[in-house]
Amino acid sequence: MPNSVKYYALRPGSFKLDGGAMFGIIPRPMWQKVAAPDEQNRIELALRLLLIKTPNKLILLDTGIGDYHDEKFVERFAVRTGASPLIATIEKAGFKATDLTDLVISHLHFDHAGGMGKKVAEEMVPVFPNATLHLHQKHYEYAQNCNDRDSGSFIKKDFMPVIEEYSKNKKINWITGESGVILTDQEYQLNFLISSGHTPFLMHAYDDKMIYLADIIPMSHHVHIPWVMAYDMHPGISTQDKKRILQMVLQKNLYVFYEHDPDFWGSKVVQDAKGNFKTEQNGKCENSLSLNIVL
Repeated sequence: MPNSVKYYALRPGSFKLDGGAMFGIIPRPMWQKVAAPDEQNRIELALRLLLIKTPNKLILLDTGIGDYHDEKFVERFAVRTGASPLIATIEKAGFKATDLTDLVISHLHFDHAGGMGKKVAEEMVPVFPNATLHLHQKHYEYAQNCNDRDSGSFIKKDFMPVIEEYSKNKKINWITGESGVILTDQEYQLNFLISSGHTPFLMHAYDDKMIYLADIIPMSHHVHIPWVMAYDMHPGISTQDKKRILQMVLQKNLYVFYEHDPDFWGSKVVQDAKGNFKTEQNGKCENSLSLNIVL
């Protein structure tokens, strides 16, 4: 990979979700030791995105929630974000929104794809109209016809107009299959693999340094294989997905990136003598709007 490739952890906001839902079958006396709940049993979560600068491209992975939601939504999820949060964080990293060449969406849940659009005269339009959108076709199809249990996570009225605008302008790269290449730039290559426990065809982007885990391992605490979210459609499959992905992480010596961990942008992962996966060399991030990650 070219030495000119740079990574930035962006944090356009924070929100809260129910702690029990975030840790599934793990009893509260265990999970509250690592994630203290508030009076409504909600825990603090980051909205953390990965920005990658290659020789000729500026690539953003996921977009957070956005800043256009109504008061009821903001209160329910305790959303904290400023105006135009994505643009603010990208500018903090030293770039302009118009510099973005590629937008990769792991999946279309509201806390990952909500920020891809903004409201202009009550209509949703792309925040990054110059970028090419990379989206898995099978996941997009599922998002249109998801089951009732999963429907609350997909807010179609927010993301559909944006996707339709990208499609109209012929700026969508439809990803297919279970693994492959998303894009290349000279010697740089951004690849993907999919998992299916959390939601069908959840796309994980990775290069030869970093993998974006999204919701299969949303926090450093979820590196432990049994710690699977109750939000997952198929928790048993999630455990299999986690093992498969973490074995690849070890084989390729990758850093893992945590989209929702309030304290750490990512870490290396090791396996102990019993075969358990554990974090190592966690990257403290705190509340920085933009952090230049030096690997």
